[in-house]
Amino acid sequence: MGNNIDMNKPAQNGTMIQKSLGVYLYDCLKREGITEILGVPGDYNFTLLDSLERYPGIQFINGRNELNSGYAADAYARIKGISALITTFGVGEMSACNAIAGAYSENVPIIHIVGAPPDMDQKKHKLMHHTLLDGNYDVFRQVYEHITAYTAVLTLENAAIEIPNAIRIAKQKKKPVYLVVANDLVMKPIIVHQEVVPAQAQSNQTTLQAALDHAKQLLSKSQNTVLLVDVITTRFGLQEYVRKLAESLNVPVASTLFGKGSFDESHPLFIGMYGGAFGSPVVSSTVENAECVIAVGLVWADANTGNFTAKLNPLQMVEIQPDMVKVGGAEYPNVLAEDMLLGLQSIGYKQQSQVMKGTFPYDTMTDKPEDLLAAASYYPRFQHMFKERDIVIAETGTLYYGMTQVGLPRDVTFIAQGGWQSIGYATPSAYGACIAAPKRRVLLFTGDGALQLTAQEISSMLYYGCKPIIFVLNNYGYTVEKYLNVKTEGQIYNKVPSWSYTKLAEAFGGEAFTVIVRSNKDLDHAISRAETECNNRLCIIEMIVTDLMDAPEYMHEMRKHMEQQEKERS
Repeated sequence: MGNNIDMNKPAQNGTMIQKSLGVYLYDCLKREGITEILGVPGDYNFTLLDSLERYPGIQFINGRNELNSGYAADAYARIKGISALITTFGVGEMSACNAIAGAYSENVPIIHIVGAPPDMDQKKHKLMHHTLLDGNYDVFRQVYEHITAYTAVLTLENAAIEIPNAIRIAKQKKKPVYLVVANDLVMKPIIVHQEVVPAQAQSNQTTLQAALDHAKQLLSKSQNTVLLVDVITTRFGLQEYVRKLAESLNVPVASTLFGKGSFDESHPLFIGMYGGAFGSPVVSSTVENAECVIAVGLVWADANTGNFTAKLNPLQMVEIQPDMVKVGGAEYPNVLAEDMLLGLQSIGYKQQSQVMKGTFPYDTMTDKPEDLLAAASYYPRFQHMFKERDIVIAETGTLYYGMTQVGLPRDVTFIAQGGWQSIGYATPSAYGACIAAPKRRVLLFTGDGALQLTAQEISSMLYYGCKPIIFVLNNYGYTVEKYLNVKTEGQIYNKVPSWSYTKLAEAFGGEAFTVIVRSNKDLDHAISRAETECNNRLCIIEMIVTDLMDAPEYMHEMRKHMEQQEKERS
């Protein structure tokens, strides 16, 4: 049966031709704006890929391994709203587990599609390769039950119900979902069902009004209110609602670390990043001394609250989540964030004091050109080079903590794993970003240790003609791990082998602009060259830092806090 089948097209004998399961699946994904599916081929997904090769409008993008493809799908979804990943049964899906778990933790919707052994072999419990050789074909789906919002085994009878349902749940919850299909069913026609469109979620109007009334009482007593924006704002597309609320109330706006980029940092109401005891003292004072804090999508996690040093009083907060609100500690369920944000604009509150535009730690460059590279000198240079619409990707580690303190121009997409923090995420993520937004400039900031985990995707970037600018911070090991371990020093396990990072493109059979820099002057020249070269080819700038404990100020403050905690324990 051909793949370009119209479910509603009559055959020559007058009967209706039904779509194959594969075509129906791709129709549903295409309807969501997915134009590329990432993944790795394996014998149990061959029919999925064969069907996809003949399907117009969606291209399969091959990664070097399933873990990396999962990371790439994560970034793709952050940029386009949703993504799809295809792996093979057992070995492939287990390799992708870490990436999918990260997407679950970080609220990223990925449709993970797994090609499984033939249906007839599964029903006979045959001992097939890529399985645990125990006849159990449901064990991996059971694993995925814990790291996805929904799982389903597709059949010809349920595909027309389960596929739209899974996509709906992924979009609604902003979480990955899992679909497994036997490879001998992909080309077969599905049974048509009338698609049931669930009712649009709505706020309970009585509860919404009660929440607004309570918030009005809280705000009426406040002379200085602050808006605190977190990552859920971006994941659920609330940025415009938040901007309008800030302007309506005339209040200063701060972002958390996880929420980096969720509010336009060039906006006159933006005052900077709030990091508890580790961040800017001015921002911390403004937030913590506010008589009312309106927090949108706040995640109360350790890395997001300065190891829980954030001083936020729930009794003085209006906390807005996607489908519930807390005001002064009282919970109001079944209230949509959009409705609450709109309602707050109309309660008559407007702060009279003028908001002073915030500053960033790296606004100025005070070092000498001939000085060796250090965090205090290269972060201001990064900030200076950013342009509107850039995609900035920061690896877990010292670069993540430093980049959260760098000011971003308007419409910059900032990508990092603030919560999951899986080392090696950033390089394949940059690859996925290039695929999702080929016309936007992608800048990757990764460390030497992290790059050694997932460097293979530089090969994929070269293969698909991606042209990111890659900054490799070579500080001879896992510097962030050295900071986190306050019990010992000089750990051998935090050292990494020395690679020739600028030769990676050549090793992968490609061509790139590469340069090694050691001084501020070298970096200035490399950035200038790369901004031109990236129009034509991938760029790799290796930054040699001689001080093995060099790190941004945020991490120094974090280290002091952890050392004090260790003293108190001992």
